[in-house]
Amino acid sequence: MALRVLQGPEKLREVTKLLDSLEADLRNDSLDSAQRTQTLLQLRQHGTSPDNAGPIYSKKGIEVLSKYGVDGETTDVRHAALRCVANALLLDENMRQLFVDTGRCGKLAEMLKCDSSEHEMVISRVLFLSTYNTNANFEDLINNHSLGDNVHYQILRHAKQFPKSGRKPLSQIDELAFIDTLKLVFNVAKLFPDLSSTFSPSIPHIFKIISRIDIPLKPLDGLLGTLLNCLSTLDLENKKGRSYESNPLFPTFNQNCNVDKLINILDQAVSAYEPDELETKAIPLLHALVTIHELAPEGPRKYMQWLLLPDDNDRSRPIGQSDTLSSKLLKLSTMPYANLKVAISELMFVLSGKDAESLTKNIGYGFAAGLLASRGIQIPQSAGEAFSTNSQGLDPAINPITGQRWDAEKEDTGPPMTKAEKEREAERLFVLFERAKANGILGIENPVTQALHEGRLQEISDSDSD
Repeated sequence: MALRVLQGPEKLREVTKLLDSLEADLRNDSLDSAQRTQTLLQLRQHGTSPDNAGPIYSKKGIEVLSKYGVDGETTDVRHAALRCVANALLLDENMRQLFVDTGRCGKLAEMLKCDSSEHEMVISRVLFLSTYNTNANFEDLINNHSLGDNVHYQILRHAKQFPKSGRKPLSQIDELAFIDTLKLVFNVAKLFPDLSSTFSPSIPHIFKIISRIDIPLKPLDGLLGTLLNCLSTLDLENKKGRSYESNPLFPTFNQNCNVDKLINILDQAVSAYEPDELETKAIPLLHALVTIHELAPEGPRKYMQWLLLPDDNDRSRPIGQSDTLSSKLLKLSTMPYANLKVAISELMFVLSGKDAESLTKNIGYGFAAGLLASRGIQIPQSAGEAFSTNSQGLDPAINPITGQRWDAEKEDTGPPMTKAEKEREAERLFVLFERAKANGILGIENPVTQALHEGRLQEISDSDSD
């Protein structure tokens, strides 16, 4: 039977009555299990809005509800009570510290080892919300209440739901529960970096799930997006020297499988989202790719460079104008989104061996100037001289400014420039060069000024036709 929606003082009286009956039951055992469950479910319904539900959103309310949540005699009682607590912690952040003050976080962490996704979801959600603006001691939860082991238990449980064949999607409750557990991992690892390695045993299973999950239309949302966010906070570098059966990033059966899947996700993401969405959603994935490239053996490293840097087909046009992933990333790097620009800059820089001249060779002077400037690095001398010389390290078949092959550039079939047009163009380039020097982008002498000092310029009369 649906609960009648109460408002105002009537709702407040009913909430007070229900909570008082639960408090009395704790003293004299006056309710049976079915009555307790029903009372808690009614409270949960009334508690979906804090208005006129003050007794729930109070120290006494959180104390009573959390007592049933961890000590209730049946799973139905515990589950109903914890749903009330989760609602309160979500809708009123002041309730989070009140819950932590009950001292029941440890018992809740122990309860996370369960085979019910309904219970996993509400337990993980309460613990996740307790990471915000409280003094909850997650080191104690890990060391003395098995939080890390029980999180791993849930991740392993869900990993088994992704077999190699027959990739059926998770049920809604399984997916929601898994997302809440991953959000808990993300927050603990992000807020307490020293505890991040606690979750390292789960890294191989997270990669296994990512490799087997179908890429949705919005790949950085939902479960896949949460997996990627979680991955970005974990100890991929294995700073603690944990022993694995096989390298989780580059498994022996296929060293490129994880790299390939992550880059496929990125490729679909840059087409599925607007730049302002990528500014936040794509950063964890880009950072994970940077870290993975830094750790990669030669094979996967070369494979990443092949997939992410412009190839010969890109150079049939100025770099950045094709429909490849590298071009899309470079175009995004020119847009006014600071986080995205920095993340793409970092990725292109590490793909180029952290060498400014290699970066310039890989993506052309035009893009390299902006990316290096964003990192506070000067354009290399050889790149600046590319206007007039083929310096060492630059391919003479490639236009060093645009990255396009010379033989692919369109031939100018228009009328030759007039003398006045040449003078205006020369003046414009001179001014642009001086601005670049003043802004610290270029650290070399303006070639016009240099030619003047060396006596290589001569004045021509107005009667000269050429």
